[in-house]
Amino acid sequence: MSLTLSNVTILANLAQLELNDEQAARSLAKLNEIFALVEQMQSVDTTGIVPLNHPIAAMQPDLCLRLRDDIVTESNHREDYQKPAPVNQDGLYLVPKVLD
Repeated sequence: MSLTLSNVTILANLAQLELNDEQAARSLAKLNEIFALVEQMQSVDTTGIVPLNHPIAAMQPDLCLRLRDDIVTESNHREDYQKPAPVNQDGLYLVPKVLD
């Protein structure tokens, strides 16, 4: 996949960036380099490869991160937090419609 200059202009507009022609051309080149790298990475066969918790584990397994057990340590205060809200329903805060 490669972008065109019009794609970069549209992206810049969506991101509310003002790019002159030179900046747009440089951005186009850099973005196309990134897409080329992603395509190159996707072409690598990774079947049978175990995901790592952290990249350092590939080089030094003794330094890999230890994961803690996923246990609840805090109590649920949702009801307390919703008491001061003007309107709530089914655990959600109801607000006035802003957009038509």
